[in-house]
Amino acid sequence: MDPNSGFAQHAQLWTCTVHATYPSVRLLTEFLHKVIDGLCGHAFPRYPDYSTIWNLTEWMEVLEQTASYFRRTVGKDLSDEEAVSPLTELNSDTQRAVLTCLKGRRPDIRHALIEKTNAICSTQLLNFDWQLKLALSSDKLSMLQMPLLNLDLDLSNSGDVKLVSVEMNKEELQTLISSLEAANKVVLQLK
Repeated sequence: MDPNSGFAQHAQLWTCTVHATYPSVRLLTEFLHKVIDGLCGHAFPRYPDYSTIWNLTEWMEVLEQTASYFRRTVGKDLSDEEAVSPLTELNSDTQRAVLTCLKGRRPDIRHALIEKTNAICSTQLLNFDWQLKLALSSDKLSMLQMPLLNLDLDLSNSGDVKLVSVEMNKEELQTLISSLEAANKVVLQLK
């Protein structure tokens, strides 16, 4: 089942209901912007403002499906053609209104999605220090000569500062560097 089909179904209901009483494109655009405002951390549209159009069950479904449509479309970075595909059952004015809102507010939605993702882990790196050491021997080998890296990380989590020390050999350090380079590529793609 297409996850966006619920949006199309309820948007069709929206379109049919609104044509009878309101200038639909203006009211639809207003509704869509309020949903996007809600995604961006502001107030979602309120049911009493739309109670003449939908009953409470329909309202909850259309609100969730509309928000889900915007989250998926922006989160998956869909092109305009891909974004309009779940809306094919809607008339062209409604499709145009949805795409206009999407194009104009895409950066806002993207920023809100990134902030929500960042909020999953509130730990931040404050500072780091490293030392390179050469282990000359161990209790098992008399002649070891293995380079070791001591990495000290100062991490902050909700104001609490925690020191984490890690000792890595050459292979572990290479794995860490590869992971950080991959993370950096993802961050650069998001900008």
